[in-house]
Amino acid sequence: MYKRLLKRPLEGGQSFFLFGPRGTGKTSWVRDNIPGGLSIDLLETSAFVDLSARPDRLEQMIPPGFEDWIIIDEVQKIPELLNEVHRLIEKSHYKFILTGSSARSLRKKRVNLLAGRALSFKLFPLTALELQKDFQLQKSVRFGHLPYVFSKNSDQAIRDYLEAYTQTYLREEVMQEALTRNIGAFSRFLEVASFSQGQVINVSEVARESSIHRKVVEDYFQITEDLLLAQRIPVFTKRAKRKLIAHSKFYFFDSGVFQAIRPRGPYDLAEGIEGIALETLVYQELQAINHYFNFQYQVYFWRTSDKVEVDFVLYGPQGILAIEVKRSETIDSKDLRGLRLFGEDYPEAKLFLFYGGKRKEFVDNIQIIPLEEALPSLANLLA
Repeated sequence: MYKRLLKRPLEGGQSFFLFGPRGTGKTSWVRDNIPGGLSIDLLETSAFVDLSARPDRLEQMIPPGFEDWIIIDEVQKIPELLNEVHRLIEKSHYKFILTGSSARSLRKKRVNLLAGRALSFKLFPLTALELQKDFQLQKSVRFGHLPYVFSKNSDQAIRDYLEAYTQTYLREEVMQEALTRNIGAFSRFLEVASFSQGQVINVSEVARESSIHRKVVEDYFQITEDLLLAQRIPVFTKRAKRKLIAHSKFYFFDSGVFQAIRPRGPYDLAEGIEGIALETLVYQELQAINHYFNFQYQVYFWRTSDKVEVDFVLYGPQGILAIEVKRSETIDSKDLRGLRLFGEDYPEAKLFLFYGGKRKEFVDNIQIIPLEEALPSLANLLA
């Protein structure tokens, strides 16, 4: 449906990994960009059984003299297969695309990651730039940017899909890879962790609320990252002039997935949940644009010990950017406090406030930009 921004992997013809959460369109991207490739899907039972028993059978699946790309989907299902891939790259100079929705089993088993013979890239949910005219801020906040969302004709169909998506992840990723023996405890953890979305992580509090041992909760946070379901971002502390907090913030990878996981009750205001979902949307856009355009920023947040905060700080070869996100349609002086203090400590930084209004402004070296304009033009702002 949409032309994706990911292009660099095919340059030079070098084998590469393509990681991304389930449903972000890895298989579609490969099909659209390599129509003549040889595809081996490890989610297919016959391929999985054959190659699990004898990884060397991979060579028999490749026609002699084959010169196009060889695609192995969900390579994390058989980590040992990478040794055979490495051998065939060396022996026959084959080109491989290795897709995966989890890096945990590859890292945990310390398998051969092709010894530098393959690059590593990521595919994220759709971006506002990719959606173009189909980008609608409120829909994106509520339902996120997984490609399948945009094939549904009703809000209820989208909700049903997102609910099924989270259950599929639990069943197919967590259970099949035997990451935890207690799927019920992990399900409770995900729900409780959703209350930490966009917040500084308090592991002890999550453990208490979910009735799970603290050490197990720490492992569960790592599992969500390994499954590409979530990510923690650290505090920006370079050349710190103020006392800062030490703990990381937590985000599920997509605003729609977050909303599907997040429980709701009589005391949960929709405005509060959508405010966090909006911040999540900005974060996932920052990650994707940063990767696709190879800006090489590291993403942080900034928070002082007296709770003055900037939502996102980008630090890299292009410089320092500080971004605050506000859902409101109007901005007052207190909304600019975090950016002003950050600008005092880092006068070379570019300061941005993205908000729900309609008018661009420039106040105290802070660029105030409507979200509906900022997200589609994010590549230009980060350049």
